[in-house]
Amino acid sequence: HVQLVESGGGSVQAGGSLRLSCSGSGHTYNTYCMGWFRQAPGKEREGIAFIGTGGDRTYYADSVKGRFTISQEYGKNTVYLQMNSLEPTDTAMYYCAAGQSCSLFPSDYPDWSQGTQVTVS
Repeated sequence: HVQLVESGGGSVQAGGSLRLSCSGSGHTYNTYCMGWFRQAPGKEREGIAFIGTGGDRTYYADSVKGRFTISQEYGKNTVYLQMNSLEPTDTAMYYCAAGQSCSLFPSDYPDWSQGTQVTVS
C-alpha cells in the first residue's frame, strides 16, 4: 500500500486560486501514475487529472482543462494540483490517488488520500 497525505484545501472566492499537494510513502515502487479526483455531495467521484510518475505525461478532464495544472516533484513522490479561475461548481472534496494504471477512472487507483475540502463561493 501507498500512504498519501494531502493538504492545501480551503475556502476561496470565485476567480481565486488554490494549490493542493499530495505526498506518497510506503511501497511507491509500484506507483506509475498519480491522479486527482473530486466528489461533490450526491455526485459520483470525478477524475480530473493524472500524471505519470515516470515522465511528463499528463491528462485533464474537459471540466478543468486550461484552469488546473498537475505537476510532480521527484524525490518525494509528491504531486500538486494548481487550481486557477475557480468557480462555485468546483466545490467538492478533493482526493489524490496512486496506482499502476493511468486513467480518470477511480477504480484504477487502489490507494487514496484522506481528502480535503475545497469550497468556492
